[in-house]
Amino acid sequence: MENFDQIFTLVAEHEGIGLNLDILETGLINILAVIAILVYTGKDFLGSLLEERKTTIVQSVQDAEDRLNQANRRLSDAQKQLSQANVVINEIKNETISAKKVLLEADAYQSKKDLSIRFSRALATFRSKERQIFLEVKQQIILLVLKRTVTRAQETFGKKDRATALINETIDKLKGDLL
Repeated sequence: MENFDQIFTLVAEHEGIGLNLDILETGLINILAVIAILVYTGKDFLGSLLEERKTTIVQSVQDAEDRLNQANRRLSDAQKQLSQANVVINEIKNETISAKKVLLEADAYQSKKDLSIRFSRALATFRSKERQIFLEVKQQIILLVLKRTVTRAQETFGKKDRATALINETIDKLKGDLL
């Protein structure tokens, strides 16, 4: 802070700030000489540093380009694998749908077959019961006819031996037909 105050004090005593054009007094030649010496002597040192830096930067850029190319190749490979996986997935879906259709058709066929067998059995059972009922009705009708015939014969013939023999003979004939 003291130096800062001294600067303002010197400026105020000498009537302001001015430009000194005397080259020897200002030390401009010394400054130029120092710069020239630094450039001449430091050229090799600075050149080698700059060259190393340039080489490092070029190498880094080449490495980055190589990594970019490698990443692009991997991306391309991954996209190919993805498309192949999508093809495989679509094939699996299609095969699954086909398998489901085949299984459903097989189930439908088996169900039709089972229903057909059950229907055939039910129809056979129904026909058997129908025949059995028909035979029972036929036997009852014959029995009723025989009873009426016996009753009429008894009314007509009375209690004669010949009437009884005729009735028994007729009954025996009818029984033979039933069996």
